Amino acid sequence: MSDSIRRRDALKTGALAGLAFWAGTSRARAQQQKLRVACIGCGGKGESNVHEMSGEQIVGLCDVDDKRAGNVFGRYPDVPKFKDYRVMLEQLKNVDAVVVSTPDHMHGPAAMLALSMGKHVYCEKPLTRTPWEARRLRELAKEKQVVTQMGNQGTSHGGLRKAVEVIQAGAVGAIKEVHVWTNRPIWPQGIDRPAEVNDIPGSLDWKLWLGVAPERPFNRCYLPFNWRGWWDYGTGALGDMACHTANMAFMALKLGLPTAVEPVELPTDKHAETAPKWSVMRYEFPQRGDLPPVTLYWYEGGRKPPAALTEGLSKPPSSGSLLLGDKGKVYSPNDYGSYYELHPQEQFKEYEPPAESLPRAAKGHYKEFIQACKGEGATMSNFDYAATFTEAMVLGCISQRLVGKIEYDAATGRVTNNPEAETLVKPTYPTGYTV
Repeated sequence: MSDSIRRRDALKTGALAGLAFWAGTSRARAQQQKLRVACIGCGGKGESNVHEMSGEQIVGLCDVDDKRAGNVFGRYPDVPKFKDYRVMLEQLKNVDAVVVSTPDHMHGPAAMLALSMGKHVYCEKPLTRTPWEARRLRELAKEKQVVTQMGNQGTSHGGLRKAVEVIQAGAVGAIKEVHVWTNRPIWPQGIDRPAEVNDIPGSLDWKLWLGVAPERPFNRCYLPFNWRGWWDYGTGALGDMACHTANMAFMALKLGLPTAVEPVELPTDKHAETAPKWSVMRYEFPQRGDLPPVTLYWYEGGRKPPAALTEGLSKPPSSGSLLLGDKGKVYSPNDYGSYYELHPQEQFKEYEPPAESLPRAAKGHYKEFIQACKGEGATMSNFDYAATFTEAMVLGCISQRLVGKIEYDAATGRVTNNPEAETLVKPTYPTGYTV
């Protein structure tokens, strides 16, 4: 991409405590007009993301499949359409913000290009497929000082932010153990690559869909949703849902990056190209200042915490989290941490939560991003936070793939005990894609 497209005008912002916001004349200009938004990925989740931005000015739409994006394309007949996001961002000179709603393997490349051009970026979760990509996005966002937001929408729910305040106020004492579980996968995992080759639909550019992934024949089994279970494109149940369900614990306990991740239980049959059908994983997080070390357990595919830990709670749902303190428990019976309970309930009957210390996103996750781009407030799931969170969680995917414990050096971003992990931490992109 040429240097001429790197816009360094009034849309540049300052940063405060890792949360980007606007200042000076750019703030005044932004408040006077709509945000000019380009969207990469317009089908599936992309369709709802475009809808959330519809109050702004949509100036570009991109999708590799005209049919999949048909509803969105039809709503904006006069907006330029593209199949290659690189071409879109090269040609359009009036873009303020970019929304990335592609499959996981293209989050990193698309967001990197947008950031390198000085655009604000909203990117779906998980932020990236690999730890290195997450680290690179964090670096670029800091360098360019733009507004960023990952699409783990529960972050903007008042219930989650209140839970963070309660936990950090010491309501249940020191927390050393966390359990997080999900009802995913709801797509195929633990399978082998299909032998048959199907005809590529006429509406789909398969090569552009593959993007940075290795070449392979087209098969209907990958699209439009089941790519999540394939390591080349997705991150399995762990990568897909941990950015939601582990969010409350990660934020409240300031977990940062783990020193080690390992499988506690995995199926005996291993499939090299897909995530396991189920798993129980263990993360070890070191001491953080005055906060004690934390062991976090992850359960997927129907596995749940031991019954003894959930005794006395309302019936554990299919997804949730449980934080064990030395003075009580914090229990969240949903994917997003948007609701929490303190246990034993009798003990906390008269408990008064601390005064609010975190800002509230009264108008929701997307509006928080839009307002921050216009100089009003800041995003909480900005890439400084979200990239670290993603880096930590997708390390578990590497441990699943290698079927063994990995030890991680947070300072260098490297697995220290297994050379096989190197290509899983940092992918190799083909020529033509941003690194």
